[in-house]
Amino acid sequence: MEQGWVSDAVVAENLTQAKGLWHIRESITLAQVQEGQNIKHDISIPVSRIPAFVAETDTLLEREVPGVRLVDFGHLGDGNLHYNVQAPEASDSKAFVIAFEDKINTLVFDQVKRFGGSISAEHGVGTQKVNKLPLYKDPTALAMMRSVKQALDPQNILNPGRVLS
Repeated sequence: MEQGWVSDAVVAENLTQAKGLWHIRESITLAQVQEGQNIKHDISIPVSRIPAFVAETDTLLEREVPGVRLVDFGHLGDGNLHYNVQAPEASDSKAFVIAFEDKINTLVFDQVKRFGGSISAEHGVGTQKVNKLPLYKDPTALAMMRSVKQALDPQNILNPGRVLS
């Protein structure tokens, strides 16, 4: 704050305040569930580029999908951003996800790549992003990951079919 990088912040001074702050953070996800299905992104962006990424990507999505609601949160100090996209208010969230998930994922992932980030952060690639990984991950990095996987798991028994098979 002294350097002008933060304009407003709260730091817990005791355990009760810390629990209260965590309750607020965890309530975001609960509130999203009550709003219906949404398109979740667990991404990482270089910390210094997060404000520009959010501003630009929010604008892009609002232009491409009018009425979309954006829910951005996370532990931004390490570059991890939960960048979630909710259906427009009073619309069918399930139909929204079916109609727009691929388009929105492509828009968000293209922006992540452009900003030098990763389409997978805290929660890993899992099964949903496996096919997207080669489009957004450096081929050399993927080759190195496969080498490590092969060295540690030559029989492919640890999470087969997830990221690297």
